[in-house]
Amino acid sequence: MKSLSLCIASSLLLSVVGCVSESESADSEESTVESVAQDLKIKDSCAQLPVNLRSAAVFAVLAGSTVTNTGPTNVTGDLGVSPGTALTGFLPGKIVGTAHLGDPTAATAEADLTTAYNDAAGRTLCPVSVAGNLGGLTLAPGLYKSTSSLEISSGDLTLDAKGDANAVFIFQMASTLTTTSGRRVVLKGGAKAGNVFWQVGSSATLGTKSVVKGTIMADQAITLNTGATLDGRALARIAAVALDTDAVTRP
Repeated sequence: MKSLSLCIASSLLLSVVGCVSESESADSEESTVESVAQDLKIKDSCAQLPVNLRSAAVFAVLAGSTVTNTGPTNVTGDLGVSPGTALTGFLPGKIVGTAHLGDPTAATAEADLTTAYNDAAGRTLCPVSVAGNLGGLTLAPGLYKSTSSLEISSGDLTLDAKGDANAVFIFQMASTLTTTSGRRVVLKGGAKAGNVFWQVGSSATLGTKSVVKGTIMADQAITLNTGATLDGRALARIAAVALDTDAVTRP
């Protein structure tokens, strides 16, 4: 009898796991199937749910005290301040959305931001410990935790969803987030900026002409230096968001 081939493929893993011939033992086939099932079970059990931003989701920029701007910054999405009311630098900055300055809409968004911030900070499912520089790394979906600061320097950070359009990346850090000049966050394998969340224990600073993806939720302030691009949201709970000839586009 001609030997037939049995190929076991996993669409979730996006790869062919193995191929065994009919002449091989049933035990080997069963072992392969069980191994694949176990891999999928582990992956599914560690998958993160998106952070629910509630009413804060419509904002590209949100600050507790003030939003300041220098130069022709473009903000696509709503801009809000609460409990502060100050907004400077628009014009020459441009808002493709609505500005809410100390109004009930901004107040509700800030309250929802606090809830979302606490949600992200409280995640504990399958955490991966990271520290220092994330530049040069390629990371799979999941929860990444730092007990200090994180930075993207000496290389770009690649986030690879591995073909899963719903893949979620959450970064927890106890202190600051910093990107150096020209550094980038690169999305790969179907990853979406709307599913990337940065929970920053103090303040975030994006370097000159750096490109970052995802929603930044900072306890204190967020600063975008000259020419920075944020495909996501700059949401600061307590203090200011400072802009300088930047582009912020809500996912």
